[in-house]
Amino acid sequence: MKKTFTVLFILILNALIPAQDDFSFEFDYAQFGFDSTSNYIEFYYSFNQQQLKRIEKENQTTVTAKLFIDLKEISVDTPYVSREWSVNNIVEDGVNSSKSLVGVLGLVVPRGDYKAIVKGYDPNQTAMVKEFSEDLTVIPRLRDDFSLSDIQLASNIKNDNVNENSIFYKNTLEVLPNPITVFTNNNPVVFYYTELYGLNMGSDAPLILQRDLFNSRGILVDQKTKSVSRKNASIVEVGVLNMQKFPTDSYNMVMTLFDSTENEGLSSTKRFYMINPDVKDTTNTEVYIANYLGSEFGVSSEEELDDMFAKCKYIAASSEIDQYEKLDSLNSKREYFYEFWKKRDPDPSTNENEFKIEYMYRLDYVNERYGSFYKKGYRTDRGRIYLLYGEPDQIDRYPNETNMKPYEIWYFNTIEGGVYFVFGDITGFSDYELLSSTKRGEIRDDNWTRRVQTN
Repeated sequence: MKKTFTVLFILILNALIPAQDDFSFEFDYAQFGFDSTSNYIEFYYSFNQQQLKRIEKENQTTVTAKLFIDLKEISVDTPYVSREWSVNNIVEDGVNSSKSLVGVLGLVVPRGDYKAIVKGYDPNQTAMVKEFSEDLTVIPRLRDDFSLSDIQLASNIKNDNVNENSIFYKNTLEVLPNPITVFTNNNPVVFYYTELYGLNMGSDAPLILQRDLFNSRGILVDQKTKSVSRKNASIVEVGVLNMQKFPTDSYNMVMTLFDSTENEGLSSTKRFYMINPDVKDTTNTEVYIANYLGSEFGVSSEEELDDMFAKCKYIAASSEIDQYEKLDSLNSKREYFYEFWKKRDPDPSTNENEFKIEYMYRLDYVNERYGSFYKKGYRTDRGRIYLLYGEPDQIDRYPNETNMKPYEIWYFNTIEGGVYFVFGDITGFSDYELLSSTKRGEIRDDNWTRRVQTN
C-alpha cells in the first residue's frame, strides 16, 4: 500500500467516526506474482454502510455504492483499465446495518509505471464521494530467484470452515482485508498474509524469513524469525500480531526473505496505525535502531550496493562520490543509500519516493534498449543521457545515410533553452558514442560529422 498517511491521530479518529458530510470510503492494494511479465493486483475497498442511502423496494431495504478504477500507464494516453463496479447489499436492521461493505477486486497488470485513480461514491447521494490518486509501479514478482509479494493486512484470516465461493478465498484461506489499515484497542489483532516465490531456485541452503516491526522512530519493537524450506516452489505465509500492548503510533511491518549463506535478501514493507490511548509509550529511545535497517537497503549485500552506486553515480554530487568511495563497512553503505534517496524524495510525507521510482524506471529502460553484448545500457552514452534528462522531446535517426555510419540526434527543448546531443555508432557494434552536444559541461565538437563518415 502506498497511500499517504497523516501523523495526526486525531484525524484518524475522525476518519473512524466520520462526520455526516465526510464520506467514509477507504481502499488498499497488494501485488502478487502472476507471471514473468505481470502481477496480480488486489484492490481492497470499504464503504460505511450507514452513510449510504437506503432504498425500499419490494419489502427489501438495499444500499448501493459505486467503485471506479482508472489505471493508466504513465507513458501512454490510453487507460489500461477504466471501469466501474456496483456494490449492492440488502440491509437487515439489527443484523448487518452497522457493518462496513468490504470487498476485493483483482486485476492482472503488466510491468510498468501507472497512475491509479480510485473513486468510491453513493450514486443516490451526489455529495457522498471520495477519490484517491496513487502512483503504482509494477515489477513482476515471478523471476529467476526467490522473491515475495506485498504484505496484505487483514481483519481476519480463516483456515477452518472456509467458504470456497467467497470473494476473499485464496490458497485454501479466507482473507478478510482491512482497507483502512488502522487498528484500535477494541480491534488490536493484525492478521497478515504474504506469498513467497521461487524458493526451489538456486542454492539448496534454507532461506530465512524475518518479520520486523518498527515504530515511527525506527525503533525495532517486535521481531519473529523462521527458516523456510526450499522444498516447494512457492508457499503462503500468514501470521497474527497482537498490538494490545503497543501504544498509539504508526508502525512499519517489514518482511525480509534472505539467504544467509549469500548475504542476499528482499524485503516487503507495510505501514499501519495502532490507536491505543490506554498504553503509555515506554520505548527507550537510547536503543534507537537506524531507519535504514528497516528500509529496503537493510538487507542489501555489499555487491548490490556497489552495483547501485555504479548505476547512480550520474546523479550523485562529487562530494557524495568521494564519500561513498571512502566507506569501509556494509552498514555504512546501507545508511549511505538510505540517506542518498531520502534527500531526493520530492514528497517525504508519502511512502513512495517518486524520484527513485522514476530513476529506476529509466534504468530498466536504458538497460533494455541501449545495452549491447559487452556493455550494459546504463554504461553507454545514450543510457547516461537518458538517466540524467529522461525522454528526449525529439529524436532524429539516420541509420542508412550514404557514406555515413549510423547516428542520431536527441533534442531537449526545456533544458537551457534547448539543447541537442549527437550520438554515432563509430565501432559498428550499436554502442552509440556521444560525439557532440550543446549542453553545458558535455563534449562539443562542431566537426562531429567527420567521425561518422565512412570514407
